[in-house]
Amino acid sequence: MTRRVPTNIITGFLGVGKTTSILNLLKNKPSDENWAVLVNEFGEIGIDGAMMTDQGALIKEVPGGCMCCTAGVPMSVGINALLRHKPDRLIIEPTGLGHPKQVIATLTSAQYENYVDLKATIALVDPRNLSIEKYTSNQNFNDQLNSADVIMGNKLDLCSDHDVQQFNDWVSQQSPAKVFSQLVNQGEMPFEVLDIERVQGGASTHIEAHHHQHADLEPQFELSPGQPFLRKENKGQGYFSCGWLFGAEYLFDFDQLFSILSALTAERVKAVMNTTQGCYAFNVANGVVSVHQMSLEGFESRLEVIDSQLLPWDQLETILLELAGISR
Repeated sequence: MTRRVPTNIITGFLGVGKTTSILNLLKNKPSDENWAVLVNEFGEIGIDGAMMTDQGALIKEVPGGCMCCTAGVPMSVGINALLRHKPDRLIIEPTGLGHPKQVIATLTSAQYENYVDLKATIALVDPRNLSIEKYTSNQNFNDQLNSADVIMGNKLDLCSDHDVQQFNDWVSQQSPAKVFSQLVNQGEMPFEVLDIERVQGGASTHIEAHHHQHADLEPQFELSPGQPFLRKENKGQGYFSCGWLFGAEYLFDFDQLFSILSALTAERVKAVMNTTQGCYAFNVANGVVSVHQMSLEGFESRLEVIDSQLLPWDQLETILLELAGISR
């Protein structure tokens, strides 16, 4: 490679809108540029990558929780694969339960100093969460915010005046001060923030030991011939996930599927599903279901549920199989 690739980490806790923000950036990127995105998800099925593929970006997925596990091998393999394509920009989206300091340490190591130009790390936060002890006491939540140079307060349309004040107070109290902060809707951050320089030493790059359990590093994103569906589970850091992959030939009734997802009490639900009305992406956060039509064809439906409690996966699976007309 003859130049270092401008690179941004876009981090944030579960449900803050990281994927939506990246999708907005991909839609508005210069038409003559080729972008690459490395996606890490806590689950094993790969929902975010499916959503971004629809935007024409080069996507590589690292499954099962944390990119930095096993000495950073999964992340390095993904980065190397993307850099071979000589992208004009690289975006890295760690899982909402990820460790941004380890990702920063890898990207600023000697291994990548001649290939990656790490710009500002951008953290999204839902300002409403700054008043909830469940979040403010979570180490990953705080690590993500502390490691960022830029803070974007997302979902402004859902925030009260108190939430806005809480966000502004939090930003003003940071030391060292954040380089840039702004309140936005739908993750529509200014394009210019991508080129903000990283504050050297502003975010710790010390890799701290951490221990959690997750499944194989190589996910099974495809069904075997004749296999109607598969199920993959993961757990770690006090959270549980269960994901399903369904054959492309199975259609889900749109209205019934919407009702099922609306009724789920899980903290996070994502899906890209073939329905009776076409292929749709479903995103559930804070009890609100958002829907976006996709242009994918011949795509295997996939759904992932994440919660801090172990949910009745067998019961949900039975409902989904009945809806798709799949017999066990």
